Amino acid sequence: MFNNHYVYRCLLQTSLCMTLACLMFATQAIGAQDSDNPAISDKLEMLDIFNLEYVSDPQISPDGQQVVYVRHFSDVMTDQQHSNLWLVDFEGKQSRPLTTGNYSDGSPSWSHDGNKIIFRSNRSGKPQLHLLWPDSRESLQLTNTAHPPGAFAWSHDDTQIAFSMFVSHKRKPVINMPAKPEGAEWNAPPIYIDDLNYRRDGIGYLPQGHRQLFVLPVVGGTPRQLTVANYDHNSPVWSDDDQALLFVANHHQDRDYNPLNSEIHRLEIATRELTTLTDRAGPDTAPTPSPDGKQIAYLGFDDQYKGYQNSRLYLMQADGNDVRLLSAGFERAIGGIQWDGRGRGLYFQYTDQGHDYIGYIDLSGNTRKVTGGLGGLSLGRPYNASTFSVSGNGRYAYTQADATHPADLAVGRDGDDLRLTHLNDDLFGHKHLGEVEEIRFQSSFDSLDLQGWIIKPPGFSADREYPLLLEIHGGPFASYGNVFSTELQLFAAAGYVVFYMNPRGSSGYGEAFGNQIDKNYPSQDYDDLMSGVDAVIEHGYIDTEQLFVTGGSGGGVLSSWIIGKTDRFAAAVVAKPVINWMSWLLTADLPAFAANYWFEKLPWEDPQTYFDRSPLSLVGNVSTPTMLLTGEQDHRTPIPESEQYYTALKLNKVDTALVRIPGASHGIANRPSNLVAKVAAILSWFDRYRSDQQDQ
Repeated sequence: MFNNHYVYRCLLQTSLCMTLACLMFATQAIGAQDSDNPAISDKLEMLDIFNLEYVSDPQISPDGQQVVYVRHFSDVMTDQQHSNLWLVDFEGKQSRPLTTGNYSDGSPSWSHDGNKIIFRSNRSGKPQLHLLWPDSRESLQLTNTAHPPGAFAWSHDDTQIAFSMFVSHKRKPVINMPAKPEGAEWNAPPIYIDDLNYRRDGIGYLPQGHRQLFVLPVVGGTPRQLTVANYDHNSPVWSDDDQALLFVANHHQDRDYNPLNSEIHRLEIATRELTTLTDRAGPDTAPTPSPDGKQIAYLGFDDQYKGYQNSRLYLMQADGNDVRLLSAGFERAIGGIQWDGRGRGLYFQYTDQGHDYIGYIDLSGNTRKVTGGLGGLSLGRPYNASTFSVSGNGRYAYTQADATHPADLAVGRDGDDLRLTHLNDDLFGHKHLGEVEEIRFQSSFDSLDLQGWIIKPPGFSADREYPLLLEIHGGPFASYGNVFSTELQLFAAAGYVVFYMNPRGSSGYGEAFGNQIDKNYPSQDYDDLMSGVDAVIEHGYIDTEQLFVTGGSGGGVLSSWIIGKTDRFAAAVVAKPVINWMSWLLTADLPAFAANYWFEKLPWEDPQTYFDRSPLSLVGNVSTPTMLLTGEQDHRTPIPESEQYYTALKLNKVDTALVRIPGASHGIANRPSNLVAKVAAILSWFDRYRSDQQDQ
């Protein structure tokens, strides 16, 4: 039995190595084609992932005259992503780098007098805070701490900064091992865990300790620790007189079991006296004092334990009294709140039907749209993701994007906007992208109004028939939009008509739309997706025998659900899915959140519901050739979920494959080559089952 098992394991390892080798060869062949073929391709190619740049975190100066922003780029030789700080004036002139080199510089923050910038960088070998004088480009490393500083904020007099930072807390050993003999080589001692939340995606197994608050003089010195309590202290901001810090923390005894129940606190710096300003059941976050310090704006909601709940805008007095809901009449989730210079209202960010906007709300609760076109921070898939900042005189800077380019820098005032950067013109100037078309249609289930987008292959002709690739977003409470997507454009460049949409449960359409799948996922979102596919087919240029489906995370759930409900797809790639809700809840990195917000009961109290909503319950119906694809370090949808489905399909004699991305967490694309590998794997699998194979 042991020998047979050993041979079987060797065969599996050999098969996996051959699969990965084929994927690597496919990627290398594309690069070779560029260098050996004098006719350079005019379509987007996988190696172009390394050539893409984008802007993030634009911070406009207090006087509105300049913008510092983060410019991201990749190094194909080291397979690393880097970023530097750039500075440009409001009219788009005098653009220049403030930092250079293959480092990760980010999170710039202007001093109140506009003369200095603090930023985070790994240029000393690990992430630390640095001080920069933009006029001379001189810089000074401010911190040299054992752990990276977290969120930070300037004091109003620009003499101090406050920041959060993880502080280790060594526990007394619980397992008492005997002393090993001198010279003996034993294994490392056992690791004792007794926390509910003991690992996190992108980090791994968590060390013992918590995030604490510190203050540090800007002239340098030793950070002074202000807090020691055994819970995380987040998002510090200064009171108007610089005598206290406001911060966010879940200090409740049941915080591990109610992770969203955070409060806003005030900490007196001199005495360390702590006052809790909020007390409702639900999250209270993003404390933002008014310019005169008399009021505090913040975000949150009364927790109803629903899957989808809008973040709303509240006001309270500086002492926590007279709380009122300011955004009662606004039916979209609010984020990124920033006071105007006169304290008469706040700017905010929101998503509405696949588009990101800057909005404004006055102190009577009246709202207006300021500008749109925000986006571009999700380089792989077309998620709505963007940032902005506002100066005291009402000028703003934001990440601007559409379906033709990732995030660039734009500025404006009252909707009169100007795009300042065109970072990818050198690439897209000789590349033809797929044209993106928005469509509206209704669900076959209940005639619910739905929105989606079609990407047509470069050189598209309505007189031909094309294979259709359905790509499904994750979340499931998230949204796609009319923004650039590297992955989807590469699929279009390979000759596929690509379709993506926002089925019920997606964000940006209101709470009623989002909660169509509350405690009921997956369900009629399947009908929405099939209705979208049918709506695209009605255009007349789709080969109905050549339908393909893929999606990641929540999209992996839905793609595996789909092939358990229908055999209309020629092949599927199920990326980082949940296959078995019971095993997932007990092994992923957010068990209390999932138990509270996605299910009515715990798994052993209602195992049938968990199974009925699991794609595993439908595996006996699957005949579609299916690839599973997951990062080996994924703690959000751990790879055993994919392995369960892979084994079940194999036992059911379905053509299937398993692709593991080494070193990748849930986001997969922590290195550019991982994004290349993901796209290469999907296209390799789908091309295997394409019957057209026309020259593209």
